[in-house]
Amino acid sequence: MNILVIGNGGREHALAWKMKQSPRCGKIYVAPGNAGTASVAENVAIGVDDFEALGKLCLEKAVDLVVVGPEGPLVNGIRDYFEANPALAKILMVGPGSVGAQLEGSKDYSKQFMLRNNIPTAKARTFAAGDLVQALDYISECKPPIVLKADGLAAGKGVIISLSQGEAKAVIKEMLVNKRFGAASSKVLIEEFLNGIELSVFVLTDGKDYVVLPEAKDYKRIGDGDTGPNTGGMGAVSPVIFADQAFMAKIEEQVVKPTIEGLRRENIDYKGFIFVGIMNVGGKPFVIEYNARMGDPETQAVMPRIKSDLVELLAACGEGTLAGKKLEVYNDFAVTVALVSGGYPGEYETGKVISGLEQQGESLVFHAGTSIGQNEVLTQGGRVLAVSGKGGSLEQARARAYQTASGINWDGLYYRKDIGQDLLNYKG
Repeated sequence: MNILVIGNGGREHALAWKMKQSPRCGKIYVAPGNAGTASVAENVAIGVDDFEALGKLCLEKAVDLVVVGPEGPLVNGIRDYFEANPALAKILMVGPGSVGAQLEGSKDYSKQFMLRNNIPTAKARTFAAGDLVQALDYISECKPPIVLKADGLAAGKGVIISLSQGEAKAVIKEMLVNKRFGAASSKVLIEEFLNGIELSVFVLTDGKDYVVLPEAKDYKRIGDGDTGPNTGGMGAVSPVIFADQAFMAKIEEQVVKPTIEGLRRENIDYKGFIFVGIMNVGGKPFVIEYNARMGDPETQAVMPRIKSDLVELLAACGEGTLAGKKLEVYNDFAVTVALVSGGYPGEYETGKVISGLEQQGESLVFHAGTSIGQNEVLTQGGRVLAVSGKGGSLEQARARAYQTASGINWDGLYYRKDIGQDLLNYKG
């Protein structure tokens, strides 16, 4: 099968790397890709939202399967565009239509979906810009910490946890009135804070049947000890020590099955990934968010643990034939450390020369924000690389990831030194 992967991050590099191992894999194209995807696929300089050019590429290159990496094109309707064009409609696609993608595209939509389908989640209310007085009154009734979520897409940075009512009131003014996150914060959810430990669960579904991929835990804050502002993700670990068989069974019964059944009941034809953000509150799973795609950097920890043929599973998803498919995984641990530009998630410089990529360590190096210069690889984003170490234990996987990370350098390089440390110390 010829395959088109849409996106230019570490998630897309990891997906292309894994698909390349399949005997069913023909030519892989990545649009627009990065310096890492160029080593396993052919990069094509087309933007993720240029649906017309992407469609032409699929016809010219006889693409059989399209895998959509980021959320933007899904929310903006790439599946709908392909399905409306008779020449493109026969191409298999992994990724929901714009209605299904609202599970990620609108926090209010996803919250109402959870409530309609009896999926455990935190209490919340949604307010628009004209509701500021009511929002401030509501905050006065809330017990801190108070969670404020921009309704729309905000690149993983639209969630603010306020430690006091006063702080929450200042933040909601920033979001609703001053449009801190642009159109994404034209509506804001004020949500109950759940005290627990987070987990990312990944499901591949054809709308009727599903397979659950390896779970992961990601690290969102910039600083060691989970300090500082939220980022798109500073690292990930898989498997997760507290996600034992009993807890995962609860998630499947209380969250995954009702989610798939809810989509069917509401006539949402959903073929693609569902990322479920879970909070483990005293052994009970609560959904804090849905994403309509794989997580980043979790994909870089999950893909190395999958033993099964990924192309076979993705094709079955697109065809609607996932029934009876099983997923085999390696028992190894994977630890992913994100290497980022100095200043991220605020302002940062790009175009820095990266050294140390030629080292032959025991880790995988997935490219996120990179470009190819004159015989050199340059930084091209905030999150630049993701180093994934594998091992028979969490300690070994951590050691391998950090050993490889220590050999990579560019001006301003930064990474967290404590990815997975909390799980080593986890007492339950």
